[in-house]
Amino acid sequence: MIDKHKQWHEKLSFALLGYRTTILTSTGTTPYMLVYGTKAVIPAKVEIPSLRIIQEAELDDTEWVKSLYEKLALIDGKRINAVCHGQLYHNRMARSFNKRVKSRQFTSGQLVLKKIFPHQDEAKGKFSPNWQSPYMVHRVLTGRALILAKMDGEVWPKSINSNAVKRYYV
Repeated sequence: MIDKHKQWHEKLSFALLGYRTTILTSTGTTPYMLVYGTKAVIPAKVEIPSLRIIQEAELDDTEWVKSLYEKLALIDGKRINAVCHGQLYHNRMARSFNKRVKSRQFTSGQLVLKKIFPHQDEAKGKFSPNWQSPYMVHRVLTGRALILAKMDGEVWPKSINSNAVKRYYV
């Protein structure tokens, strides 16, 4: 398709045409349909006229304008259908994701390990540990946030997301 990698800009219009005329799973329709309210006519159909092209060419101006207004009125309905389809798709994807999520409940007094993130000073290479020594859950906040305390009782001033900790079993 492309002889040299420097010719990508010459093929970009073909890639965009392909994307804009492909039905998307999230909306159930093509991006072209959402914008213009009608199916795209590919360039080959313009050179070799289809029935639709011939019919539009034989309309007089008033009938053609009237048909355009009717098509514009239908676009809003198609967009609403696409939005509804998108919301249903989003709900299906969320339900599918939430099936695999294991909810973790923490209570005060539990022992946990805190994840060491790459930007922290404790992260010193790929052979360093990924978790810091055990902490105790001091308080559980709303929104899955935790206040941790060191084993000597010193309370951390910042809260931490419960995704960054895991239970520690002695």
